Amino acid sequence: MTTSTEAIQSESRILNPQDTVEAVLILSRDQAEAAIAVQNAAQSIATAAENAAYHLKQGGRLIYAGAGTSGRLAALDAAELPPTFSWPLNRSISLLAGGTAAEWTAQEAAEDDAGAGFNEADVLNPTRHDVFILVTASGRTPYTLGVLKRAQLAGALTIGIANNAGSPLLEQSDCPILLETGPEVINGSTRLKAGTAQKITLNTLSCAIMLRLGKIYNNLMVDMKATNQKLYNRAIQMVLACVDATPEQAREALEHCDWQVKTACVMIKRGLGVDESRLLLDQHDWNLNDLCL
Repeated sequence: MTTSTEAIQSESRILNPQDTVEAVLILSRDQAEAAIAVQNAAQSIATAAENAAYHLKQGGRLIYAGAGTSGRLAALDAAELPPTFSWPLNRSISLLAGGTAAEWTAQEAAEDDAGAGFNEADVLNPTRHDVFILVTASGRTPYTLGVLKRAQLAGALTIGIANNAGSPLLEQSDCPILLETGPEVINGSTRLKAGTAQKITLNTLSCAIMLRLGKIYNNLMVDMKATNQKLYNRAIQMVLACVDATPEQAREALEHCDWQVKTACVMIKRGLGVDESRLLLDQHDWNLNDLCL
């Protein structure tokens, strides 16, 4: 069965090696269609984010899985959550067909091993509170479906992201997200438009989840880990955007609370010390919405 992402584009999309500018325009215009596919899936993404946030509030983990480009994009999203949102490392996990070797060198045959996917997920001892985000352009990659099967046995929430309607991953996931990107300009190269749509979706989904968990206040990543000068300066600017303070007051508060933006905001807004501010944040589930109004 030929999937839509494997179909061959019409002759009007043939790339001419003698006209590089036109080739670049064709490739970039096709990539732009990825964003439209994501927008068309907005309701599905929102539903997935809301369900994921509920499970994660019960102590669950985010577990990403995929093969090839899809797996590497999923692993990238998992890696970016701890520094961006202070999400615990042990609750942001990725399973990639072929293991760490596949991060830099393609392990094409690994995607056909459904048993490996099942077994690697099994090692994690998944629970009903966990959230699995499974990504595959075809929607039928055996490795990813193996992970799905183990997640289902645990009663975990499964979010399936695929670019082909009617595929097994979408039909079997709790929260299916269809990204209808169609054929690629370069036949079958799903690292292009399909991959771009997956990347946008992963960015959007994880940010929406963190928004529901109170890790974004307005448009600020208030749970960011400040570890260099750029991020120290950003933390100061975020405090200034949240409460009425001078840059000096913001820096002083941040220095006293190990550069926790939320804690610094409450310290200044409520006139409290570090411990009292953290206790108050605990009482409000570390959500600034009620504390900085």
